Amino acid sequence: MATKIRLQRHGRKKRAFFHIVVADSRSPRDGKFIEKLGSYNPITNPATIVLNVDRAAQWLIDGAQPTDTVAAILSYKGASMKKHLQVGVNKGAITQEEADKRFATWLEEKAARVEAKKSNLSSAAQKVKAEGLAQEVKRREAVEAKIAAKIAEAEALANPVVEAEEVAAEEAPATEEGSTEEAATEVAATEEAATEEAPAAE
Repeated sequence: MATKIRLQRHGRKKRAFFHIVVADSRSPRDGKFIEKLGSYNPITNPATIVLNVDRAAQWLIDGAQPTDTVAAILSYKGASMKKHLQVGVNKGAITQEEADKRFATWLEEKAARVEAKKSNLSSAAQKVKAEGLAQEVKRREAVEAKIAAKIAEAEALANPVVEAEEVAAEEAPATEEGSTEEAATEVAATEEAATEEAPAAE
């Protein structure tokens, strides 16, 4: 029986997650399987992978063929590395203690790389958030500047009317004083003329 290590789809539309299973190559994708090795959730960043590394390595040694995606997952989680070391132990190239030590070192280095990636993602997210806040502040400042400009323009349009009214109010008393003086001059001239004509009539 040809066995494959492959993904079995679960979840809903556009929110899929997968079980990592060992199944007969002739079985349907989501059908009967021999053993479940773990799960894979590609929605998270980085992807969430739960895997029984020992059983996966054993199935690889026994000849199970992984699909391309599962092969990448097994390599990422160290199942392929464990299989490689175990084959060396079986051939007598290295001891079991040496294989375990190498695998532990590899796991530590891998964990450090994963943590570095997570920290980089976190810092990148914070940077994007800070840039978004800075752009929002600039946008608000631009809107406030526009509003201030419109208010100043409206005040400038209203001020000429007020100034014209003030000028008219200032000129009106001067005109009244001038007309009063002219009227007084005319009255005085009329009285003088009447005085001059009076003796002649006598």
